Order: sequence, then structure tokens, then C-alpha cells
Amino acid sequence: MHDKELYQQILGLQKPWVVEEVQLRQDLREVTVRLGLEGPIVLGCPECGKAMPGYDQRECAWRHLDTCQFKTILRAKVPRGQCPEHGVRQIRVPWAERGSQFTALFERLAIDWLKVAAQSAVAANLRISWSEVHGIMTRAVERGLARRQVEELHLVGVDEKAFKKGQDYVTVVCNLENGAVQHVGDGRTKEALEEFYKGLTPEQREEIYAVGMDMCKPYIEATREAFPDADERIVFDKFHIVQHAGDAVDKVRRRENKELRAEGDDRLVGTRYDWLTRPENQKQDQRARFRELKNTSLRTARAWALKETLLGLWNYTYEGAARNFFRRWLAWATRSRLEPFRKVAYTIKRHLKGVLNYINHPITNAVAEALNSKIQWIKMTARGFRNRQNFKTAILFHCGELQLYPHQI
Repeated sequence: MHDKELYQQILGLQKPWVVEEVQLRQDLREVTVRLGLEGPIVLGCPECGKAMPGYDQRECAWRHLDTCQFKTILRAKVPRGQCPEHGVRQIRVPWAERGSQFTALFERLAIDWLKVAAQSAVAANLRISWSEVHGIMTRAVERGLARRQVEELHLVGVDEKAFKKGQDYVTVVCNLENGAVQHVGDGRTKEALEEFYKGLTPEQREEIYAVGMDMCKPYIEATREAFPDADERIVFDKFHIVQHAGDAVDKVRRRENKELRAEGDDRLVGTRYDWLTRPENQKQDQRARFRELKNTSLRTARAWALKETLLGLWNYTYEGAARNFFRRWLAWATRSRLEPFRKVAYTIKRHLKGVLNYINHPITNAVAEALNSKIQWIKMTARGFRNRQNFKTAILFHCGELQLYPHQI
């Protein structure tokens, strides 16, 4: 088999496209495959598909998969036509998508590598620039978002993720039923979540019957504007509330520990995680030591008891009973003379309706929180991001459950 016939088979080309010439450059370790058109063809507009008269030709080149250890380049003069509706347009070629300098097969390989490695590593191994790799990732996400069907959304989770150190965040919206990221917005703002709601069809919006979130005012406002009955759909995340209670315990412990150490009492030294770890997760020696501490008259012990008792709120199946439970817990917390817990108690009281919506919609942001580990891997692998847009693109690439690949030949 001659080299032209070989590459005709390898590339899967069908007439009118044919391999005209194959040139090996050993000094450059490069193979150039010249493609051409055989016989007259009808030029079709890539926008509308209608036939159009010829205009000119443009010399184009595409990086293809390596031939053994040799870089392989496809070259062709691609016709352009004059569409009456869309103007001058270049016809589509079967081996690459419009606007790409790489063949579809090369982009598929790069996408597979990007799923498991940093962009810089992919660039080095494929012998292309970082910008070219990033372009492949960006096009893959754009392609995937364009292909995303109008899927049903019933349970939605909203959470913020740190972009970098400091108060710099992105808002991540995910489908709590399959964990797929649906939207990444700039900042932890009302506008970031509004952008997601505005992108939904009226039918999609109506099908959402629960939105899990923390007690973030901008998210609450955006959801209330999107749904007339938002207060029935908002479910404040159980784990965020418990985290607030855990922080309150730690604030009490730190202050009491400082006072005790001034008196020469070191009972609370090194016990931070004893108070924050669930009893069933404690090790045996830790459990024995902690049993003595929690049964003392320490303020920290009272704070811990408040936190553990609060967990019972999510065990109720009737709203009336849950409200009675919380009323008793609120009275205890406000009389406890523990200021961190008084603040937590009044915060929950202000948002009690959304907390109790868990009874009808028992969802948490556990799925959204599970994305944290994947997003942390993305940040660690990339060793940070130059800007927020690159970070958003990476999240959608890895967590969006998108169809990323270009068309196949």
C-alpha cells in the first residue's frame, strides 16, 4: 500500500477529499499530509446548508495524531463560498471542527489527557502550547453546554467555592440527583444565582421543587425573586447549620480554655477535635477521655450538649412537633449565657421555615460538598488559576457531566 493510500485509510477520508501528497521531514521529525478535492463539488454554507457560489480558497493546517514519534500535520486549501444570507463562509471539513487548528481525533486525545492531568503536563506531552491546550478545553466546554439537553431539574444545590485565598468565590449550582454542575457564577452574589435562574425555561423552573443552600442572603433573595413560593422550596442545608453550631462550641472552648490556663487548669488543652468529632467517630482512648469532660460543669460541655441536642431537629417528620422541639431548644440556648449559641439560635429562628422544609424535602448539600474534593483536585493540579473564567471552565469540564468530544470522522 502506498503512503497516500495508507493515510487515506488512516484518516478515514471519503471523496471528494483525497490525500494528494505525503512528505516526511526527518530533520523536523514531522510528517505533512497534503489533502485536496477531487472533481467538482457543491459548496454548502456551514450556517444554513444552502448551496453557494465559490469565492476563494484558504490554506489551512491542522495538527493530527503523531505518526509513530513524528508530528503529523494535515494541510489543505479549503474553499470559501459567498452565501446570500451569511456572506463569505468557509466550508466544513470532515476531519476537524470549525475554528480549530487540531483534528477531531487529536482533540479527543487531548480531552482524555485533560481529565487526569494538568494543562501544563498535557501541553508538554503533546508538544503544543498551554494556550492551545486551554483552547481545546474551552471549546470542549462550549460544545458540551451547546449539546446539553433541556433536562429536568427537581432538586438543586447552591454553594460557594473559593477561587483563591481571601473573599474571592464562585457560585456553583448542581443537580442534587446526579451531581452534575449546571452553572458556575462569578462571586457569592445575588446576580451569580440569578444568572442560573434566568437561563432556565419556564417549564424547568416550575419543575424545581427544592433548592438546597446555606443561609446566604444573596442566594435567598435571588431565589425569592425567581419563585413566587420560594419560601416553600428553599431548604437550608443541615450540615451548614450544624457547622455553625460546631463553630459556636469552639468559640466557647477557646475562651474558656484561656481562662482556665490562666488559673493553671489545662483540662481543655488539645481537646478541640474531641468536641467537634461525632461520638460514634471517636477513637476508644479519645472516647474515654471525652466522657469525663462532657460530664463536667464546663461551659464548653454545655455548649456541646446544645449542639448535639440540636441534631434531633432533623429527626422529626411532622412540622408541628419539630417547631415545639425547636421552641424548647431556643429557650435553653437563650438562657445558657453562651453568647455564640445565642447568635446561632436567633439565626436559626429567623430562617426556621427553610430549616423545617427539610421535613418535606429531605435534601442536603452533601452532593455539592462532595464536589469540593474534586474542585480542590482541579485547583491543586492546575497550581492555581490566572483568572476566574479559567477556574469556571475547569469546573464545568471536570464536573459538568458534559459531552466534550468533537464529532468523529
